[in-house]
Amino acid sequence: MAGNREFYYRRLHSLLGVIPVGIFLVQHLVVNHFATKGPEAFNRAASFMENLPFRYFLEIFVIFLPLLFHAIYGLYIAFTAKNNVGRYGYFRNWMFMLQRLTGIITLIFVTWHVWETRVQAAIGAEVNYEMMANIVDNPAMLAFYIVGILSTVFHFANGLWSFCVSWGITVSPRSQQVFTYVTMLIFVALSIVGIRAILAFS
Repeated sequence: MAGNREFYYRRLHSLLGVIPVGIFLVQHLVVNHFATKGPEAFNRAASFMENLPFRYFLEIFVIFLPLLFHAIYGLYIAFTAKNNVGRYGYFRNWMFMLQRLTGIITLIFVTWHVWETRVQAAIGAEVNYEMMANIVDNPAMLAFYIVGILSTVFHFANGLWSFCVSWGITVSPRSQQVFTYVTMLIFVALSIVGIRAILAFS
């Protein structure tokens, strides 16, 4: 019975990492990328997101609660996983270890980012270009954001590979190999979008 429960928890954890959390990540990166077109373009995009209908419902039930479950159960997986890169060193073993490591880094980064933006907005601050520019004006914070973005995007891209395997979408070794290249391209593409966006604020 406990084994079945853990199986379903892992399936749910995997699903939520892609839908809706992964979709939100891509959308968030795209909105932030408007910063490359200047402050006004970013502020318009941010304002559009701020004024979506049922925004609080969407934030709580489509973003924060799924993210909270994914994060908490992800920590359980990370700290109970048996990493064996020292003994075997195969590519997928390294990806397994990096998935757990980037999950922890991503959790720290996302928690801090939510504190600096959403929590501050809840107590009266305005989420706009100036807010982000002030945050990354500090070189240490800029470096922290770059590491956080790369970690988050890697965790999503590699998690997408695991999702397709665990849900039976990529079953054969050939399909898994091909999808490895696809997820690498996703990692590179989203990293470029994210890094260009954060550098546009600096």
